[in-house]
Amino acid sequence: MGGSAGYASAFALHLLPGMKSSMVNLNNNGYDGMVIAINPSVPEDEKLIQNIKEMVIEASTYLFHATKRRVYFRNVSILIPLTWKSKSEYLMPKQESYDQADVIVANPYLKYGDDPYTLQYGQCGEKGQYIHFTPNFLLTNNLPIYGSRGRVFVHEWAHLRWGVFDEYNVDQPFYISRKNTIEATRCSTHITGINVVFKECQGSSCITRQCRRDSKTGLYEAKCTFIPEKSQTTRDSIMFMQSLDSVTEFCTAETHNTEAPNLQNKMCNSRSTWDIIMNSEDFQNASPMTGTDPPPHPTFSLLKSKQRVVCLVLDKSGSMSSEDRLFQMNQAAELFLIQIIEKGSLTGMVTFESSATIQNYLTEITDHNAYEKILANLPQAAGGGTSICSGLRAGFQAIIHSNQNTSGSEIVLLTDGEDDNISLCFEEVKKSGSVIHTIALGPSAAKELEILSNMTGGHRFYANKDINGLIDAFSRISSRSGSITQQAIQLESKALNVTGKKWINGTVPVDSTIGNDTFFVVTWTIQKPEIILQDPKGTKYKTSDFKENKLNIRSARLQIPGTAETGTWTYTLLNKHANSQMLTVTVTTRARSPTTLPVIATAHMSQSTTHYPSPMIVYAQVSQGFLPVLGINVTAIIETEDGHQVILELWDNGAGADTVKNDGIYSRYFTDYHGNGRYSLKVHAQAKNNMARLSLRQQQNKALYIPGYVENGKIILNPPRPEVKDDKAEAEIEDFSRLTSGGSFTVSGAPPAGSHTHVFPPGKITDLEAKVKEDHIQLSWTAPGKVLDKGKANSYIIRISKCFLDLREDFDNAALVNTSSLIPKEAGSIEHFEFKLEPFKIENGTKFYIAIQAIHEANVTSEVSNIAQAIKFIPPQDSSVPALGITITATSLAIWGLALILSIF
Repeated sequence: MGGSAGYASAFALHLLPGMKSSMVNLNNNGYDGMVIAINPSVPEDEKLIQNIKEMVIEASTYLFHATKRRVYFRNVSILIPLTWKSKSEYLMPKQESYDQADVIVANPYLKYGDDPYTLQYGQCGEKGQYIHFTPNFLLTNNLPIYGSRGRVFVHEWAHLRWGVFDEYNVDQPFYISRKNTIEATRCSTHITGINVVFKECQGSSCITRQCRRDSKTGLYEAKCTFIPEKSQTTRDSIMFMQSLDSVTEFCTAETHNTEAPNLQNKMCNSRSTWDIIMNSEDFQNASPMTGTDPPPHPTFSLLKSKQRVVCLVLDKSGSMSSEDRLFQMNQAAELFLIQIIEKGSLTGMVTFESSATIQNYLTEITDHNAYEKILANLPQAAGGGTSICSGLRAGFQAIIHSNQNTSGSEIVLLTDGEDDNISLCFEEVKKSGSVIHTIALGPSAAKELEILSNMTGGHRFYANKDINGLIDAFSRISSRSGSITQQAIQLESKALNVTGKKWINGTVPVDSTIGNDTFFVVTWTIQKPEIILQDPKGTKYKTSDFKENKLNIRSARLQIPGTAETGTWTYTLLNKHANSQMLTVTVTTRARSPTTLPVIATAHMSQSTTHYPSPMIVYAQVSQGFLPVLGINVTAIIETEDGHQVILELWDNGAGADTVKNDGIYSRYFTDYHGNGRYSLKVHAQAKNNMARLSLRQQQNKALYIPGYVENGKIILNPPRPEVKDDKAEAEIEDFSRLTSGGSFTVSGAPPAGSHTHVFPPGKITDLEAKVKEDHIQLSWTAPGKVLDKGKANSYIIRISKCFLDLREDFDNAALVNTSSLIPKEAGSIEHFEFKLEPFKIENGTKFYIAIQAIHEANVTSEVSNIAQAIKFIPPQDSSVPALGITITATSLAIWGLALILSIF
């Protein structure tokens, strides 16, 4: 026990928040442990590896100078997929895997461009999930478009590692400054360029004209484009346009453009990127290196993915006999072996109590005979104490005895018992190179269990009393290789307490992206129910079609022959017993074809541990390939150790906990703490009534595609970027259902249920918009809740000023707007409010700044919202502007489709 706390802190640096476990750590100014993984679908190409190395070498030096000699890349692993040929220089991976990599190399889905981007949906200063480069970006010359690959890498690394955001805005490329000038959205404002509309093009030359002002907004018209000068003198900023030769730094407090309506200002309260970076955990102890020498070049390790090796290490101690735990473990293990583990995997099993027994050395899962050998050895009786280290050591032995290396192998450890000696094998676990997934069953499982999964990059789960928690945990432990089409997908996981002699029924949609290897599983606690299953074409399967295991573990399954029919499946269960019993239904499947990527859902909490009263955020990502799925119902079910459940509807509305609207990331704050201990997360994503849409738009948080440069008085254009027209920006997607476990998290410092002393404020409003209509101002925003994003706020405070700084620096003393008629709506609703501009005098060009606070109680208010700008603009009678006649030397033309909205700061 004594060593556990030390290990907990020692391994904390290896963790990204939530489900993502990065192995990167910073030691003596050098980053070690970065993993760049190539997707199995990418064709083998030596040039790809060479270009990755060159990119990182260049990025390391650029990063070193951009951070004023503080950090560089020292050790980098490149993970080669199993689909590539083996070579003598390829080493065995340890915990490195595609699904936990910092950088992935994968083809874009539906081939909408090669923009490098970072999947980043956390709050300001929180780490992202991964950087995505396409093979095409790494293999072709993109220098004029993005700048050098090394510079692009540093732009994306700042997103990933330090949680800063872009300083441009393709949706709002211009804004009206406090000096009443129209400015391009950028940082810093020292970056120069011209604003033009491309009027007509003939052959290789184009005619431009000056940009006209929009009569409604006062901004430039939609086709106006900012073209930067190729030659600049300013050094910042990397988060705006790293492609400019002069740009070598991040915007600082002195150079930061607080007015620009970009995501950095929105998410980070107008703080500069360098301010956020300097406050990151990396820079707390990273002093600049002395001297003038550049950093040493990074060293690279080439690792080759291996055949999946999994060993189950299952607790059969005396406490497993209570509450049907042994039965439930066996039911879930059976499902894992038959339905989840991928064909061709090597699988073994160990059982343990005070000592451990190797029940099965590794067996290749090729057909039902292979897993039947393992299933036959599932424990039938519980007894003895709990020695987790004995179980782990036996698991290592089972792997090594089968001529496999523990490095890169996976262990699934399930236990319900306390063990004061678990820390004694931490060092062995670390040296083994294996990944340990932990499943804590019941409230008494060893408190240090999660340290094992944390230190090895494994999943962590908590299951309470019913079988569903265990089934959901095992269903989540799929291959980490990036081969999504091989992974099992969970469609249903339902537990129902059915009274005696009663029928219950339900439906499961099977969409066209899935249907292979489809199983329907029913479990019971007393007596097998009568089962009727009907496919969309009317074919019926009956109780006799559902096969039971010889071990009598109260479980029956049906594997649908061939490929499951697309459409709605209906199941009906009759509890034939006189007494109530718990019946469960689980449905799993795989992708319909190797070429059509399935819709998948993943989920996690913003942190794996929290201390009351810190709120947490629930995140769920729903996507097909790399494309976001929009317009669906996403529900989170969070369960405490005492069985209390909290159900949250997650939102993708760009308000509250949600960073960006319509990006396929569904989010919500969680504050309903009910005591301390482990909590589990499960998410259900459902597309209903043909409302789901697939977004074909480009990702956020990416390197900016530069349309061209002004050089020696001429505009030199880049090739056009592949654009998605507005009418093709979304594709319809059929109804579907997905269910996934988001693992477990641990809460400390919370009062007992029902005795909360802390009052959470309403959430900050981040999407306030304003416009002038005659002598009125019209406002709109997304309503926060009484508690962050839940419930209804009591009231609003709206203040207005002609001076931006009055609201930003001294909100409480700005002019108050009468809101007596404004009654707050339920959180997530769109609010509209209009008020007359009194006593302000309105003239052409008059600007107003408005901000808002939501009130819970007199002394509990939200943060001040973003500051919205409204301008009174009366266009001149004759707005025609003659063409300038600038000749453009280029073979093709890029025009951005830029939708203008009013400035939001």
